[in-house]
Amino acid sequence: MKRYAVILGSSGGIGEAVSRKLAADGWSLYLHYNSNAERATELKRELTQKYPDCSFQIIQSDFSKQDGAVKLAEQVGHVQAIIVALGQSMLKLLTDTSSSDMDELWRVHMQNPAMFISLASPQLRSHPISYVLFIGSIWGNTGAAGEVMYSAVKGAQHAFVKAYAKEAAYTGTRVNAIAPGWIETEMNGELSEEDKQQVIDQIPLQSTGQPEQVADLASFLVSGKADYMTGDILKLNGGWYI
Repeated sequence: MKRYAVILGSSGGIGEAVSRKLAADGWSLYLHYNSNAERATELKRELTQKYPDCSFQIIQSDFSKQDGAVKLAEQVGHVQAIIVALGQSMLKLLTDTSSSDMDELWRVHMQNPAMFISLASPQLRSHPISYVLFIGSIWGNTGAAGEVMYSAVKGAQHAFVKAYAKEAAYTGTRVNAIAPGWIETEMNGELSEEDKQQVIDQIPLQSTGQPEQVADLASFLVSGKADYMTGDILKLNGGWYI
């Protein structure tokens, strides 16, 4: 029987890498996107050609909208794993962050993912073992000046993982998170080379991370080899924050 996973944010850098890795592992995927239909379509085409025995479906929903989770839940079935890899950055001082900015960040990073997990939980419970995995952030652990509200919603994701892991454990659902440091994605592409080098100088391993490294850890967490883990926030940051 096919194993189905939902990749929230499959058209993003980390979401794409996770999708490719899980497809290689034999998962059938619901590839969620918001606005980048062309990128999601190309990803589906690529995976279908490489893994013809698996099923790949594109699903669209805008998680900045109030009904984002409901709209998405109507499009999926037989789900055994949910990977929350979507998000948006916000490089603003708190004094420059509007109420609408705060509302949108909350809906995208926390409210709609949590509601979608709630709506899909009967499907998760239908499997002896199922998985919920958040791609959190180093800033959810330690916080970042200039990204106060982004740090806040990432911290909320981490808190959700710890609480929901306890609540869902009796049904067999494992709930964990990965907290990456600097990963080479478009989200970090807006920063200058000088700023990037200043960060690298602070990282003990003296390098930034790649989306594929996040995908490798995600693959492990939903592989069955980590089934005695739940409620964990795994750091993946080259020693930047320990």
